Amino acid sequence: MKHPSNREFFAYWDKARGDETAPDRSSLAPEGVRHLLGDIFVLSYDPAAGYPFRVAGTRTCALFGFDIKGRDFVSLFGVDSRHEIEDILGIVAEETLPTVAGVTADTSEGEIVHLELLLLPFSNRAHTPLSLTGLLAPFEDRRGTLRDLALTSWRHIHDERLRGPRAIRKWAIVRGLTVYEGLR
Repeated sequence: MKHPSNREFFAYWDKARGDETAPDRSSLAPEGVRHLLGDIFVLSYDPAAGYPFRVAGTRTCALFGFDIKGRDFVSLFGVDSRHEIEDILGIVAEETLPTVAGVTADTSEGEIVHLELLLLPFSNRAHTPLSLTGLLAPFEDRRGTLRDLALTSWRHIHDERLRGPRAIRKWAIVRGLTVYEGLR
């Protein structure tokens, strides 16, 4: 991770999870990252609805120029990046695998802005909808509001001490059919 806010939020999330693959949502108290709350968001894991924002900090909303709560996350990306961000969100939520991504965006003033996106899963609990949290941090000051986010790079943060080698690799082959590779 390159952005200091993302490094700090990841360290907080990592400490909260302890020996688990991801923390329970209730274990992330706002007091621990109060100064980052304006940059943090929570997404509902609802692919059909485009992963809507359940919570969005004020600085995150200011990046886009409007309140993004309830709006679908995927729609903030340009058409060329939407399928890829959907895949990444699925991996983060379903496989509890944190991910960091490089993002660019056009501004309303015609500039290009570079950002870093951090996506962190919450632990899966029975009878509770899946959700994930994250932080979108710009590297430089910008004029205008963002539009048409585009993925430039991404990587999953794999923790061998908790996971060992990846036990399950999920590949969607045909609509409604899923093949699981690597079960022991």
